[in-house]
Amino acid sequence: MLNWEDPFTAAAPAAKAHEAPQAADVASEAEAGSAGSHAPEPVLNVEPVNPDDKRVVNGMTDINQLAPFKYPWAWDYFLNANKNHWTPLDINMSQDVHDYHHNLTLEERHVYTNVLSYLTTSDILAMRNIGLAVMEKMTAPELQIYQARQVYEESLHTWTYQHCIETIGLDQSEIYNRYRVVPAINNKIQIANRRLDTVLRSDINLHNRDDLENFLMAYIFFAGIFEGCWFYNGFSPIFALQRRGLMKGTAEQLQYIMRDEVLHASFGIRVAKQIMIEENITPDPKAMKDMWEEAEAAEQGYANYILRDPILGYSAQDHSEQFRYIANRRANKLGLEEPYPGAENALPWLDEQANLRKEKNFFETRVTEYQTGGALNWD
Repeated sequence: MLNWEDPFTAAAPAAKAHEAPQAADVASEAEAGSAGSHAPEPVLNVEPVNPDDKRVVNGMTDINQLAPFKYPWAWDYFLNANKNHWTPLDINMSQDVHDYHHNLTLEERHVYTNVLSYLTTSDILAMRNIGLAVMEKMTAPELQIYQARQVYEESLHTWTYQHCIETIGLDQSEIYNRYRVVPAINNKIQIANRRLDTVLRSDINLHNRDDLENFLMAYIFFAGIFEGCWFYNGFSPIFALQRRGLMKGTAEQLQYIMRDEVLHASFGIRVAKQIMIEENITPDPKAMKDMWEEAEAAEQGYANYILRDPILGYSAQDHSEQFRYIANRRANKLGLEEPYPGAENALPWLDEQANLRKEKNFFETRVTEYQTGGALNWD
């Protein structure tokens, strides 16, 4: 039985039926029953929540009343997210251990370890951003509820990377510290910190136009670039190994993460668009251009580092061109100008490679054909 005082310690056995309860316990129960017998006094002159009064930010309705919804699509995101429930322990990693130590080239090990180093730091940053900077700004509970699930998922992703690192037998301290000492990884993390930390301020006021514009830009960066482009590209090198039958356990872990991230980016873009409509605000074109260029330069530097020596079927040029192609798709969804007209799909196999549709169970006793993400839609 679970011990609610200390869940890691077994609870004391329940009293036997013939044992009489203590007098103090009887008195406490009597008091509780007496207290519960009085109905609460009604609050007078309280109007029910009108969904038309709800807003993404700066709303004035009761944040504790879920329904009626103004944003039923946000609730749908929450329901769909719960269909993609998994843990890293569900996936067999034994072949990955053999692959890493016996089948990967030095160049492929370099790619694998640095991808994990970048991703694990990024997901912690994502978790903090949603939990500490974004959720509290939302003034409709259906939005917050999905974002609460998102915080959990970012934690789960961080566990997944840690599980891969530990299972392969890598030096955890060294891998986790790379974002501090590898310039190409550190640059991306510092850009994200700089853009997202501005909305962690305790004195931010979204009724102020400058603060609102800054929040919108930070949210677009987070949903459209950080999750929508950088995470997408972050998984691609591992999927390239999977295509050749290598590191298939890790790739399968990332396929589940990809399902989550597709929803994260899609939800964030939809929220950003809703803010633009409700607050009658649009991002400054020059600021957007600068943001895309900074993100592309950082991704180019990252690609040149992790793929300084191309691996079979994947190069730094592929990685960078795919960033530009996906950036155009994210900008289109936001209703903004494409930053890279004419960019081509460098990895036409990626959507299908990242698809988790399969005809077998990966754990033999567990069905994995969930509804959400059965066919990933990158739009």
